[in-house]
Amino acid sequence: MDNLSLSEKNKGVKKIISFSNITIFILILLIFFLDRFTKNKIIDLQLQNTNTIFINEYVNFDLIWNTGIGFGLFNLDAGIGYHLITILIFFIIIMIFFFIMRTKNFEKISYAIVLGGAIGNFYDRIIYYAVPDFIDLHINNYHWFTFNIADIFVSLGIILLIINELILKKNEKN
Repeated sequence: MDNLSLSEKNKGVKKIISFSNITIFILILLIFFLDRFTKNKIIDLQLQNTNTIFINEYVNFDLIWNTGIGFGLFNLDAGIGYHLITILIFFIIIMIFFFIMRTKNFEKISYAIVLGGAIGNFYDRIIYYAVPDFIDLHINNYHWFTFNIADIFVSLGIILLIINELILKKNEKN
């Protein structure tokens, strides 16, 4: 093995173990564990027969088990459709991981926020065969889709990616 190839390998290792990637990994873990903590608390309350927790006139915590994708869309039983969606989500998570490794700064953070939430919901799909959603926003009798902390982070990350594409990259070109 020549020194040049060893040097190139060292550069690759340094890129993977850079401060920004470690920071990104910590961000992903923080999002995942915040999501786990909130879901575990809600599941524990449900086991104590506390169905709906009234927060204020606009927010309740009400546990539902979502077998579909984001915001309860396309609810599926644990059959072939469910497993195909779960496999698709797994590959999307892998793609996002590679996007994180190839991007920098704002875009990297945005993808990491999406990934932290996506891993949280993917974990639930594997462990429970459903995702516990519990945040119920409503005004009078109009209720938005029930969601969880992971959904908030996935949505936030996507919004940040859109901002990056529409505003930040446009400003870089000018």
